[in-house]
Amino acid sequence: MRLFPRRRTTGSSVPDVSPAQRRAEVTAHFRDFVATRAGVEAYIEPPTANDPTTMVLVARTGEWTRRRIPDQKAAWALARELEIPVYDVNLTGYPSSMRRWSAAQRRK
Repeated sequence: MRLFPRRRTTGSSVPDVSPAQRRAEVTAHFRDFVATRAGVEAYIEPPTANDPTTMVLVARTGEWTRRRIPDQKAAWALARELEIPVYDVNLTGYPSSMRRWSAAQRRK
């Protein structure tokens, strides 16, 4: 018996999506999040060895969503387009409401 059995795949479960289409989907998702929640702010997370640049939107209630962004310049531009405050998470950290909301979701 193998520790890590080989998987046989017949094809990719993720459809091929162009960068422009992916950007449009991210923008639409963020636009919907901003439109349906109050007090939304953007937090830009720098790239790491394992993850690209990401942007987290946090509502006043602490509810949040995260998506990949091509780079920090694009993240700042998107936040300006959405007309929401934007912060560098390395300088400000995450809001306490986000931590409280996440903790409450784990208890559910």
